[in-house]
Amino acid sequence: MAPAAASGGSTLPSGFSVFTTFPDLLFIFEFVFGGLVWILVAASRVPIPLIQGWVMFVSVFCFVATTALLILYMINAHGGEISWVTLDAAYNCVAALLYLSASVLEALATILTRDGYTYKQYHENISAVVFSYVATLLYVIHAIFSLIRWKSS
Repeated sequence: MAPAAASGGSTLPSGFSVFTTFPDLLFIFEFVFGGLVWILVAASRVPIPLIQGWVMFVSVFCFVATTALLILYMINAHGGEISWVTLDAAYNCVAALLYLSASVLEALATILTRDGYTYKQYHENISAVVFSYVATLLYVIHAIFSLIRWKSS
């Protein structure tokens, strides 16, 4: 076992302790809100395919990657190695930037297409924007605490 892993708080959890440690607990909320963004964008009208295609790519990519990391942490694939702490910090920083870009673009698409939508369709897009910004905030918080863990490892 690596020396930093023996020191405690700078390692990644494994098993069901993933659900009880912060910031790894945020995986669940990122999963839920990312899934909501994915569902809402997929269910909405697509007046600007390029913009909403990017939002779909980001939401699906982060949903799949977050799910994969959660499962890998639960089965202890990291084995307590410090390189996984770096991977965790890097992934959360990239996911936060991707979601920020997707959130801004989804808000832009919603504003640009306000006219011509029914009440229900417009509110679906507004909901997608709100949940996208919530997912962005969750990834930013997770990235900050992952960077703190990375620095202490």
